[in-house]
Amino acid sequence: MLSRERVIQTIRHERPDRVPIYGWLEWNVGDKIAERFGSFPAFEDHYEFDLAHLFGGPPCYAPDAFASLGGRPVTPKDLLDIPMTDPNALEQYDGIVEGIRHHKEARGRFVYAQTPGIFEALNGVFGIENHLMYLALYEEELHQVYRRQAEWNRAFAMNCLDLGVDMVHVSDDWGSERALLFSPQTWWRLIYPYHKITCDAVKARGAFLSLHCDGNFLSVLDGVKELGYDVVHPWQESAGMSLSEFHARHRGQLTVMGGLDVQTTIGFGKLEFLRDEIRRVLGMFRDGGLLYCTTHFVQAHCTLEELVFAYDLIYQAARGQ
Repeated sequence: MLSRERVIQTIRHERPDRVPIYGWLEWNVGDKIAERFGSFPAFEDHYEFDLAHLFGGPPCYAPDAFASLGGRPVTPKDLLDIPMTDPNALEQYDGIVEGIRHHKEARGRFVYAQTPGIFEALNGVFGIENHLMYLALYEEELHQVYRRQAEWNRAFAMNCLDLGVDMVHVSDDWGSERALLFSPQTWWRLIYPYHKITCDAVKARGAFLSLHCDGNFLSVLDGVKELGYDVVHPWQESAGMSLSEFHARHRGQLTVMGGLDVQTTIGFGKLEFLRDEIRRVLGMFRDGGLLYCTTHFVQAHCTLEELVFAYDLIYQAARGQ
């Protein structure tokens, strides 16, 4: 079975021949991996990764877009007067095009492309503390800001699908360690309607849709389902989201991408605990429902020896060895 077929079966809530495996690794530990394996792609090939996370496309705003403000904080009203970039500047999607060629066409992997959400996309513009304050102070203006962002996001996502990605991956961190960063009521009023613009467009194309949200977002899980998300990443156990509860209550409605927690499990030299956690999670989902992956980027303090220990075991355990 091709890797891509294995991932699609899993997302469709069918039983794959084995659990698909992947990991967010290149950002912090890619150089270590390349020293041992010759290149990061050689590591992906060695462990027969089943899916790939693609980055590329234009930024939402030009690097000098805010120069006229002289360094002062950007308000929602300011932002409405600052133009966004052209999401249809296809020459800026070269990274995604090359990723599709390398992973999907040459290796048969399932590919998904990172696309902006609503809240997270504007934290870099406003600063997260200001943004949280603006939710209370400038709701009317934020509706306008978010609608413009959502329409840009939709165009970006459609371009990714036109190029050949299998899944649009929307990145939007809303969670703290135990709850949302804002109230569920705020989420329904200000976040849900503007996710829906992209989600509806992706689902109308018959494509898969995934959400990355760090932290605990259980209080709006019904809304995530209503939006049509197929996959959620990471379902963070270190933020109070139990995988055993997911398995019992939500498997068959959503698929988890995650299972290997970078905050508690990998990168701490606790090899026996790491081994037990890998076996626990892979054993729980041997009949489907999981794309086994790290919960976020593996941190730089993780040694290469621990990483190899983990992925040797993942490779074997995913195959029932």
